[in-house]
Amino acid sequence: MRAVVIESRRRFGHYSSVSKGKIVIELDNVSYGYGGTPLFSGVSLKLVPGSFHFLTGPSGAGKTTLLRLCYADLRAHAGQVRLFGQDAAHWSRDEVALARRRIGVVHQDCQFLDHLSIAENIALPLTVANRLTEAQNNLAELLSWVSLVPQAGQFPPELSGGERQRAALARAVIMSPDVVIADEPTGNVDWEMSQRLLALLVELNRMGKTILIATHDLAMIRSMKADVNARVLRLKGGQLMQAGAEL
Repeated sequence: MRAVVIESRRRFGHYSSVSKGKIVIELDNVSYGYGGTPLFSGVSLKLVPGSFHFLTGPSGAGKTTLLRLCYADLRAHAGQVRLFGQDAAHWSRDEVALARRRIGVVHQDCQFLDHLSIAENIALPLTVANRLTEAQNNLAELLSWVSLVPQAGQFPPELSGGERQRAALARAVIMSPDVVIADEPTGNVDWEMSQRLLALLVELNRMGKTILIATHDLAMIRSMKADVNARVLRLKGGQLMQAGAEL
């Protein structure tokens, strides 16, 4: 994979529009809840270019909600969410869509369009953006990077859980985002596949991408100690805190 990654840096990973030291995503004293019941409050978070963060916490603590705030899929009930230096509170749908081109998201449920091949699903963000030439140029390389060349013509129901997760990661990065957010990316795969997926995320981080991963798997986090300089955050009891020093 090393040769592919080196080439990938030139194609879709190396050039970043975010200056070193700038904050790409910032939550400032943010609160959110459902049905009048607060889920968390006073949450603050800063993600700088090239940083790597794990977000942990018990089920129901609000990890997925916090991630959705980070890519403007939800709006904070209190506090401020800033994406790439801009307050996202009153963005139009077009402004949200523009910002999301810079944020690749790997959802926990890995939804695809079943009538399209896996290659077409991965290329879909560029197709929708009418960037067909880029899709044609980058797709083969990206499929190779996530080891899905043999599955390119298959349809989503034919793929295993690990193959779907790798396809979801490829789709998330095909727009060359500055940030990659992954929600429990290893939750439905075995240990060997989880390590393979995390290795891809580490490679993206080495390309300069900011990575935020929500996971409940502390053993998996500990296994990454030698591979990445990461921060571990814990969301529990409505509060976000540092769970430990750098891995």
